[in-house]
Amino acid sequence: MNRAFNFSAGPAALPTEVLEIAQREMLDYQGRGLSVMEMSHRSDEFIAIAATAEADFRELLGVSDDYAVLFMQGGATAQFAAVPLNLLGDRSSADYVNTGAWAKKAIGEAKRYGKANVVASSEASNFDRVPARDEWRLDPSAAYVHITSNETIGGVQFHDIPDVGAVPLVADMSSDLLSRPLDVSRFGVIYSGAQKNIGPAGILVAVVRRDLLGRARADTPSVLDYKLTADNESMYNTPPTYAWYLSGLVFKWLKAQGGLAAMDACNRRKADKLYRAIDTSNFYKCPVVREYRSLMNVTFTLADGALDKAFLAGAEARALLNLKGHRSVGGMRASLYNAVPEAAVDALIEYMGSFEAEHT
Repeated sequence: MNRAFNFSAGPAALPTEVLEIAQREMLDYQGRGLSVMEMSHRSDEFIAIAATAEADFRELLGVSDDYAVLFMQGGATAQFAAVPLNLLGDRSSADYVNTGAWAKKAIGEAKRYGKANVVASSEASNFDRVPARDEWRLDPSAAYVHITSNETIGGVQFHDIPDVGAVPLVADMSSDLLSRPLDVSRFGVIYSGAQKNIGPAGILVAVVRRDLLGRARADTPSVLDYKLTADNESMYNTPPTYAWYLSGLVFKWLKAQGGLAAMDACNRRKADKLYRAIDTSNFYKCPVVREYRSLMNVTFTLADGALDKAFLAGAEARALLNLKGHRSVGGMRASLYNAVPEAAVDALIEYMGSFEAEHT
């Protein structure tokens, strides 16, 4: 069977080795005669799957016991509400940095529960960068500071962890968590939808510093309450068991690849190759300021937008899939998550060269 090269922004490519294990175990998990999808989440077998997944996740990121690791539902969008509901407490406001579409959604949701101060924004330059740290107007009395570490739509990424002082730093890392080593101790909360570098859509991982648990307002829905989730080991209600199982397989795959340092090196090679091909061409252009370009989502445009359909059709014919940019910005987008092999980038670059030669 020939597998296509999948550049989808999410749900995204999963490691072939993981899918093959899931295929073998689909009908009979380790001799039990049933699928993981059919198991009770309270069974000894699934409890072991969940515990192993959490242990491997903690090992990959170096997450200490000072943090709870929560496996939740609702994706990052639910966390746009969960964060203020859990963290605002008796504070009246939180600080948000606006770097693009997903940051704007988080800000809009937070305004339903309190004041969301937009302390810095790159909207005036069409979200082509992360606002310089010296431009941020932080409030030292804010409940937290929220950033979106990587904007999948615009292709902008934080390459350093910002210093926000004593105020807890909260990060939506849905599209770059597990793509590189990370100093978790710099954060109060990290949350990440699974469908980029963790596993299939349907599950979310939140890393919450334990001293921030127990602050939820009284009207917080039970399924969004961090402390209730932690106290029940992410099983207050029935969790997305199969997505949890697949995520655990991805964690083991990441360890087998050499961990996050090895993934970071590979991801940088992939992105560097593609950006070099774009920058050395007069036919393609990346709209993002160089030092803020994402390693996960490479956005680019063609010199003549009228050729977009032809470019995408030719890519599909070569099994280079899901390169169309988000509908809000147009152009092209190649997502280079962990499971996208370097060979996929090489094939895309070769195609881009041949397409340019045909149309110039």
